[in-house]
Amino acid sequence: MSQAAPRLRVRSTSYVVIPARLASSRLPRKLLLKETGKPLVQHTYEAALRAVRPSGLCVAADHDEIATAVRVFGGEVQMTSPDCASGTDRVAEVARNLPDVDILVNVQGDEPELAGSSIDRVIELLEENPQMVMSTLATPIRNRAQLNDPACVKVVFDDRGRALYFSRSAIPHAREWHDDLLADDPPHFYQHVGLYAYRRDFLLRLAALPRTALEKLENLEQLRVLENGYAIAVGVVDEPTVGIDTPEDYRAFVIRTLSR
Repeated sequence: MSQAAPRLRVRSTSYVVIPARLASSRLPRKLLLKETGKPLVQHTYEAALRAVRPSGLCVAADHDEIATAVRVFGGEVQMTSPDCASGTDRVAEVARNLPDVDILVNVQGDEPELAGSSIDRVIELLEENPQMVMSTLATPIRNRAQLNDPACVKVVFDDRGRALYFSRSAIPHAREWHDDLLADDPPHFYQHVGLYAYRRDFLLRLAALPRTALEKLENLEQLRVLENGYAIAVGVVDEPTVGIDTPEDYRAFVIRTLSR
């Protein structure tokens, strides 16, 4: 029996953009908080620098205060319109000035503990799957409170690693629940890790598309991609990133950072 040909991986030019907005509802001005001695945006920037595949990195700022903070620690920054509706729109604004870049990676500014290998992985997913226009990551959920938490976005995907749906609800829904479901291997439940890679031409098209019904209902931008018939590649990683959304999240991050 002949063996299948190995999947061809094409090396691409990639670039990381950290969209950074000064305003934030649950944790005001969170990207500038610096109880660790560094602003939160600097922690995220330094985490992104650990990736080896991207050719460059910048913060896409919407306010002079963020731009100043980035310049103080020596980071690259580009000013973007304060009217951008989302982080995706902010990344797309930067992408318009990068015609030689194949893949843009969107790293959320409140992900200071993101692994550099995760950034490399979303880039590799697009290199390995030329038919895909976007990629992201997921990690197993082993805790029922997390599964039922609407702040924890869940994802289901098919056998080829293509996203079927993202939701704030617990998906898939177990008709008959028992706690052993959380320990099964392979896992049944996955948390979506909010890290995205896009092909540049697709990103520019995506930013021009209107918000869709499911996107508005769940307040999840990635649903716009699925509702318009595009495929998203999902890679599985073992460790989730810990986003900073609330004062409690930030306090826990400070404790972890200062104890290292």
